[in-house]
Amino acid sequence: MAQKNKTYYVCSVCGYKTPKWAGKCPECNEWDTFAEQSDEPSSVKYDIGSLKPMKLSEIGEFTEHRYDTGISELNRVLGNGLVKGSVVLLSGDPGIGKSTLLLQTTESLGKSKSVLYVSGEESAHQLKLRADRIGVSSENLTVLCDTDAVAVCAYVEKFLPEVVIIDSIQTMAIKEISSLAGSITQVRECANLFMRYAKTLNIPIIIVGHVNKDGNIAGPKVLEHIVDCVLYFEGEKNLSYRILRAVKNRYGSTNEIGVFEMKDRGLSEVKNPSQALISGKPKNVSGSCIASVMEGSRPILAEVQGLVCQSGFGNPRRVSTGFDYNRMSLLVAVLEKRAGYFMGNCDIFVNVAGGLKIDEPASDLPVAITLISSLKDEVIRDDCISFGEIGLAGEIRSVSFAEIRIREAIRLGFKKCIISEHNLNELPNELKENIEIVGVNNIRSAYIEAVK
Repeated sequence: MAQKNKTYYVCSVCGYKTPKWAGKCPECNEWDTFAEQSDEPSSVKYDIGSLKPMKLSEIGEFTEHRYDTGISELNRVLGNGLVKGSVVLLSGDPGIGKSTLLLQTTESLGKSKSVLYVSGEESAHQLKLRADRIGVSSENLTVLCDTDAVAVCAYVEKFLPEVVIIDSIQTMAIKEISSLAGSITQVRECANLFMRYAKTLNIPIIIVGHVNKDGNIAGPKVLEHIVDCVLYFEGEKNLSYRILRAVKNRYGSTNEIGVFEMKDRGLSEVKNPSQALISGKPKNVSGSCIASVMEGSRPILAEVQGLVCQSGFGNPRRVSTGFDYNRMSLLVAVLEKRAGYFMGNCDIFVNVAGGLKIDEPASDLPVAITLISSLKDEVIRDDCISFGEIGLAGEIRSVSFAEIRIREAIRLGFKKCIISEHNLNELPNELKENIEIVGVNNIRSAYIEAVK
């Protein structure tokens, strides 16, 4: 008698397995994430004779061969280009510009390399309409509209394109697997299949991935472990700026970002993001300060806005956009306890202009200065920037890359910089000749310097 396949349930977020269905995952505490799976008996026979292990000393040196995508911001995030044989996962909200970015990339890659664009979501005519709109007309770009992952890999093996784009992994399926396209099993197995072909044929494959309602990559977490590079495309659809961020990269830095602007003819690179983010800063208005944050190896100046006003309700509102809400609450508590600025009965709003999200401790000082400025309705100098971490005792702590941040401020014409006095002692003297650098050790003195 044939043995019945065992059924179990797997969480689509963290991969937790359980024999019974549950509404809430006990591992990651997410709701309604369990999907049914079954163990099918394996008929695979293993032959260890085909395995060829090597000693580490016998492995020759490997030189990375990278393709220039033609988009410098994308090259920066990838680590100076697309590595041969790598698998890149590009994820982001619907309509953020993932397909547009990849289609624009094919225009430059297609000048010297053959590119295969596999679309499981759009027809060939829809792709042609978008290509005409953004000016893509490469002769080496081949479009394949299919959702059969095995057939796609067979085509790749036969014609050997130099770059492959899969849009998207959630539409791909293997017919031998009974589950539907987009399920945990299909996404995992299709990703594994593409990864094997990329490594075997030494062809880079870029995979588009959907996100769930929480903004995380849809599908099993193992999908992110399979690929070599994970890129997130961030930004609000009602704002023009887009941030491309690397959260995993086996061939480069994991903290680099690329900045783009969505225009009528597709995405445009923002060569000078600092200038773009602070260009609309209002003059002679309280509650606005320039912060200097590091994104990978790049310093970026961003405008932090704060609004503190009397609350009309018993429970004051606290709203933060682009800055961590819990960090804002901590700073408000420190301002009240250590600096004597009472905001307990006030509504507090913090916003980072341009849609940028900042999360490093160096942004504490400009946020605190902004809130005090709005509370007292005093204007902060337009040519002043600040950065520094604020401790629970109200002290201003030093941060890393102070010299790089200040040089960016000098390049953009700022005349005054407020930092921790510990950072001040580490700076070279020639830097102090080009900008007024003030070292402070508490919030009150920092604010006084900002409004001088």
